[in-house]
Amino acid sequence: MENRIVAIVGRPNVGKSTLFNRLTGRRKAIVDDHSGVTRDRHYGVSDWNGMEFNVIDTGGFVPDSTDIFEKAIREQVHIAMEEASVLLFVVDAISEIHPLDQEFANILRRTKKPVIMVVNKVDNDTLRFQSSTFYQLGFDELFDISSASGAGTGELLDKVVEELKELKPFEDTTSHLPKIAIVGRPNVGKSSFINALIGEERNIVTDISGTTRDSIDTRYTAFGFDMVLVDTAGIRKKSKVHEDIEFYSVMRSIRTIEDCDVCLFMIDGTEPLQNQDMSIFSVIEKNKKGIVLLVNKWDLIDKDTSSTKKYEEAIKERLAPFTDLPIVFISALNKQRIHKALETAMEVFENRTQKIPTSKLNEIMQEAIQKNPPPSYKGKYIKIKYVTQLPTHSPSFAFFCNLPQYIKDPYKRYVENQLREHFNLHGVPIRIFFRKK
Repeated sequence: MENRIVAIVGRPNVGKSTLFNRLTGRRKAIVDDHSGVTRDRHYGVSDWNGMEFNVIDTGGFVPDSTDIFEKAIREQVHIAMEEASVLLFVVDAISEIHPLDQEFANILRRTKKPVIMVVNKVDNDTLRFQSSTFYQLGFDELFDISSASGAGTGELLDKVVEELKELKPFEDTTSHLPKIAIVGRPNVGKSSFINALIGEERNIVTDISGTTRDSIDTRYTAFGFDMVLVDTAGIRKKSKVHEDIEFYSVMRSIRTIEDCDVCLFMIDGTEPLQNQDMSIFSVIEKNKKGIVLLVNKWDLIDKDTSSTKKYEEAIKERLAPFTDLPIVFISALNKQRIHKALETAMEVFENRTQKIPTSKLNEIMQEAIQKNPPPSYKGKYIKIKYVTQLPTHSPSFAFFCNLPQYIKDPYKRYVENQLREHFNLHGVPIRIFFRKK
């Protein structure tokens, strides 16, 4: 899902979260009639006519001061404008044009990104007639929708996909190299880690610019490695972003995760996993990227012989059900095990890109299926005839059987565990499909 981020912006209580739920097909965001309910940011994936893209509900909050409120709004819009590919500007058909709508419009008209004007809560002909007043905000086209009922969202999604298809792909001269991203929330040590790496052999490191995202990747060729480091540490440059630092960091992480093969997912070993850590982890998993978990600042921990094991168990319990990932304990400041982190990332890259011969796959998996066949459903027996690996960027497997609709999640987990046990898929999220044959 390269460069496909759709951000929903607008003042509070215009229905952004309801639209987010509608586009992502889930009830993740909390919806309430009172403004400012969405205090956390929400991230999801939408699929329309075969195109997947990330959707972000920019949310909002209501501080006591109107001035602070407007400042926070402006900050959030600027962040969305910088990182998103397409912006959905949502207004409320029931109310008249609000001063904050006008402020949003003034800012959005200055961006070079596609802006789609969405008039929400258009539930009858009267409101449809009234919605035309929003042309005053200066946009050429309006999309009348009702997020609650879904009316008009099909046409809106058609427009979103049209805009995403028109995005110019960037020229990538390093496409043959593994792309390793360093992701994590602010202040976990990403910058220190990268500085520790490139500071050692700066003369053989080159900056690769030229992506449409204005990002700077680094080709790293020291110590026998040849890879591209995709850095999210640029977040540190955003010193003016205060209230929305979390929003910005996850948004930047999404962009970076889309661009990479393997994520070095860094956390702070001096504190438990935070909600923001979990948000970033879920984005990595959803995008099916390789994962290496880096526990940084391990030099600051008072350790005994079982500290590492206990910490690993606690982490895996929190990350369940996906726990088949390598964990490397590092100190970016002291340069402890930083090359081990890269070695592990390359191992995961090899795991992610391996192609398993169909004959070997069937030999092993058929034996596993015979030992533990799928449970019968209402007297009907399920027969899995063969399995093949699909030609996708990340490992995906199709199991062909007579009654795929009766295979339940516990058996899917069994099949996944068998795949992981017999083939080296450590650190790699996988997809499993059961298809009719």
